[in-house]
Parts: sequence; structure tokens; C-alpha cells
Amino acid sequence: MSELEIIEAALFAAGRAISLEKLTKITGKPKKAVLSAIQKLTEIYSSRGSGIEILDLGERYVMQVKPEYSELMREVAPKELSAPKLRTLSMIAYHQPLLQSDLIDMRGSGAYDHIKDLVERGFVESVPCGRSRQLSTTPLFADYFGLKRNDPKDIKEKILDLLRSQAGQSEIDFWIGKKTIVVTPMYESLMSMCGIREYFVANAYSPSKEEISRLLEADVVVVSAGYSDTVRQYCDGEILEMHSTTFEDLIEAVTLLTEELPDEVDSKTVEKNIKKIQETRERYVSAAVLIEKKVKPATEMISRIVNDLSLGISAEGVLIAPDYGVSKSGVKIEKGAQILIPTHRSVAGDLLQRVCAKYDSILEGLERLKD
Repeated sequence: MSELEIIEAALFAAGRAISLEKLTKITGKPKKAVLSAIQKLTEIYSSRGSGIEILDLGERYVMQVKPEYSELMREVAPKELSAPKLRTLSMIAYHQPLLQSDLIDMRGSGAYDHIKDLVERGFVESVPCGRSRQLSTTPLFADYFGLKRNDPKDIKEKILDLLRSQAGQSEIDFWIGKKTIVVTPMYESLMSMCGIREYFVANAYSPSKEEISRLLEADVVVVSAGYSDTVRQYCDGEILEMHSTTFEDLIEAVTLLTEELPDEVDSKTVEKNIKKIQETRERYVSAAVLIEKKVKPATEMISRIVNDLSLGISAEGVLIAPDYGVSKSGVKIEKGAQILIPTHRSVAGDLLQRVCAKYDSILEGLERLKD
């Protein structure tokens, strides 16, 4: 078996760059003989019109698909990095050495899983640094992206070259780490409450092919509480679960988005809407003080609302139930209920209007029962 065949087999099997030193060790041949074999092998692949090429990365060599065929090979190639992970990796590459805590501030808590995967794949090195960890790229990162060496200055210049060559804002957003946000239809009004202007709306629970594509690229997905496992199969980004039963839920939701997406929210809009929610709640609580009847909530959701209104609770009180039909055990929850509360599926409007509709149904129902 010749050194040329051994080198060809080694480059094919590795799937990444191999150093001259490693190839010398594998073949058992002198450095000069190995260099000659590599040059000959490179010429053979070049002359035969192959879709494969052997690239010299400076005493490191890699066998790869020629750039003009890379897009065609996407369907059969090994799983690539998802868009959110690639954006996290780009932030590390551009700002390295970068503290993990600073990266989390920029990318959100979902980046913890990205970092773990990038370290396991060998693209990123993570070393202790005070109370955090310091992140930087590895030689494998340079090999994967066709760079001759893993030098932070070269990597940053490569990124800047890409930005200069791309007129589109999307390419710039990609490298600086601007987040792609996807929100379910019910929470679209939450974006307005936070002053977030750039986002996509998708049914994250049972998405279409187009919506799946959007979810795969998302850095942050906003969904109803309890649906993370359902949505996780479609996305690799951070999933933010939201409650929207009470006024306090809305305030917590706005606050969470403010904390997770500080660069996307508008602080004045947030402040204005939190004040609006608080004032609306105060009006309902003031109206509830005048009601003397006690109530019996049928579900935890109803309990949260009546507790917020400070209504008296009693086993003999007015039975209040949601209008969604039956419980998990198959028992009709609203059976015998004197007041039915509309759920999100049966009421229109933005989130604040939906919450108000629930509170209105209780107060108006109790007023009717006074006579």
C-alpha cells in the first residue's frame, strides 16, 4: 500500500483537516515524501474533474466537496449547525475571547445548550475564568469554515469581509447576533406591549412546513405555558412560556420579555403598558369589593382570578367554571355552574381584552345573581 493511498484514505475518513505531522506518522514516511504524495494526490483530483478537492491549509490538509457543489449536497450531508447555534458560534468567533456570562446576556439563556453542543462538537473551547467561563474557537472551527489558521484577528477580518460583501441587513444581523423571534398568534399583542417590532407569527404547536422552517431558525419562541415539550421538536432556540390568565400574568410576561430581549423591547412602551395593566386591575378589584357573595371556583384558573379579586370562597358559594367543556377525567366541569368564564379560544381581542373578558364575566354574573 503506497503512501498516496494511505493519505487519500486518511483524508477521506477524517472528514476534517489533518496535520502534516499526523500524516507523516500514519504513513511512516519522511516529511518530504509525504509532501510529494500530497501534491500528487491534489493534482490527480484537480485533473480528473472531480467534485472533491484537497485543500492546503498551511501544513494541514482537508478533503472536501468543492464550493460549487456544496449547496447541492445539503440534502445528503451530515446534520449542520442550526441557525440559532450558528449565530451563537458567530458571536463567540467575533468577540473571542468571550466570557460565557456576557454571551448569555447577548443571546439569552437558551445559549447554554448551544455552548454545550458547540464544545462537544469541538468548535469551541470553554475554560474557567473567575465565576464564569471563557469561550474561544478551536482549530476545528478554522478547518470547518475554511480558514488557514485559528487566529482571532483572521476570523474577525473574515467576518468583516463577509459584512462588506453583503449589502443585505439580514447578513449583518446574522453576525452581530440579532435575535429572530417567533410568537404564536395569541401572544402577538404581547409584542406590541413590549414595543417589539420585528418578529414572526407561527402556529408553534402544529406548524406547517413553512412554519417549521421558521421555527428552526428562531432564537426565541413565545408560547403558552405547558407547551415546551411540544414545541421543542420543531426548534432549537430558547422557548419562553407565558401565562395570561390574570393581570399579574400579563405584567410578568412583559417583564420576562424585557429581561430576555433587552435590545428588542422599547422601555417607554413597556412602562406605559405595565401602568395601564395595573390601573385596569385596580378598577376591577375596586368593583369586586362591593360584592358580598361568596364563590366556588371549579378550576385552578378560576381560583387565581377570584383570589386576585379578593372574593370570598366557600363550598356553598356560586359555582364558577370555564366554558371549555370537560376535564381530563371526562367530567363536565361547567355542570351546575352558575357562571361560565370564557377561555382564550372563545374570546377575541388582544391579551388585555381577553383577561378583562374573564373578570367581566365573574363580576357581571355575580351582579345578576344579587337579584
